Amino acid sequence: MPSPPPPSQLEVRTITAAEHLAFLCTRQSASFLQTPAWAAVKQEWKAESLGWSRDGELVGAALVLYRQLPKVKRYLAYLPEGPVIDWDSDDLGAWLTPMAAHLRSQGAFGIRIGPPVVTRRWTSAQIKDGIADDSVSTLTQLPPAERSQVGASVVSQLRELGWRCQAVEGGFAAGQPQFNFQIPLADTDGLRSEDQLLSQMNQLWRRNIKKAAKAGVEVRVASGSLDEVAADLAAFHSLYAHTAERDHFTPRGLDYFRTMYDALHAEEQRSAGLVQIRLYLAEHEGDLVAATIWIRVGTHTWYAYGASSTEKRDVRGSNAIQWQMITDALAAGAGVYDLRGITETLAADDAHVGLIQFKVGTGGEAVEYVGEWDLPLNRAVYGAFQLYLRRRG
Repeated sequence: MPSPPPPSQLEVRTITAAEHLAFLCTRQSASFLQTPAWAAVKQEWKAESLGWSRDGELVGAALVLYRQLPKVKRYLAYLPEGPVIDWDSDDLGAWLTPMAAHLRSQGAFGIRIGPPVVTRRWTSAQIKDGIADDSVSTLTQLPPAERSQVGASVVSQLRELGWRCQAVEGGFAAGQPQFNFQIPLADTDGLRSEDQLLSQMNQLWRRNIKKAAKAGVEVRVASGSLDEVAADLAAFHSLYAHTAERDHFTPRGLDYFRTMYDALHAEEQRSAGLVQIRLYLAEHEGDLVAATIWIRVGTHTWYAYGASSTEKRDVRGSNAIQWQMITDALAAGAGVYDLRGITETLAADDAHVGLIQFKVGTGGEAVEYVGEWDLPLNRAVYGAFQLYLRRRG
């Protein structure tokens, strides 16, 4: 009996933004950093939509951002929270090797990917107990509630293929965070109810949501074209800059948020609603007390950016605006509400632990991803690039 023919090889090629978006529309979700629109947000990078085809059918896609080395046309090819391929495969080389060959032909000296693959999860109860335990200083010291076999396989295969993990102490890689905090909005029985989500929150969160309502905090959504939300976006940015000064981080400029809103709102029109971006504003007696940016791609929603006023903190605008975004995500049919990055520290005296405690109060879970991985294509140039980054600090 003749042996079956070998499976068709995967072909990697440049695809159009329309092809890229059409493929994403066949998926339940993907990171908003992997939408074609994100290329317009990162205008300082050269960008390419990449596709994997088998027998003429598109079976994978990615947004590649090319970071140029100073003075020479050599690039680090960066795929933030991507590519969007079959990570459950037991032969990732079939996907990643032709990708590396294509990116090398485009002038890349190295590649950085961020597989959207979970390795471990911890419950809110576990994290709360860890913070209270003086012998526990990091999340990874706690036994996880769940380990992913797919995640373990991806890590093993990447190492075998010569990729290098870029995780650093604290859980933040060079680009996207390895540890995130998420609220599952669905379980095996389907979408959960608002009452179920409220009941899993701690007493302080529930009390603060009620307190905001009693104080008269009103949350509204600014939507429509960039021109229609321009004034609200400027108000958000003013509060965001205030938050940055108070919390000691470097803020992005207003133009960045204008570009991001415009690009993702246009993608919303092209994707028939797969992609959405909304600006939320919480007001109390005419004063803006909190403002946030909410993004959805299919069944996944993100709290992308947030700001809050130092004054009137007692009216709990931050809790009110989060609850509105959570319930809107649920109404949109999303299965996950993602509060994005956390550090892995659980030490009570660490400056970051307050943020973790705020998120833990929602009753969600900490999620560890595979992290970001590099593949040097030209070791000499890649080494020089690493040295350049270290000198920049």
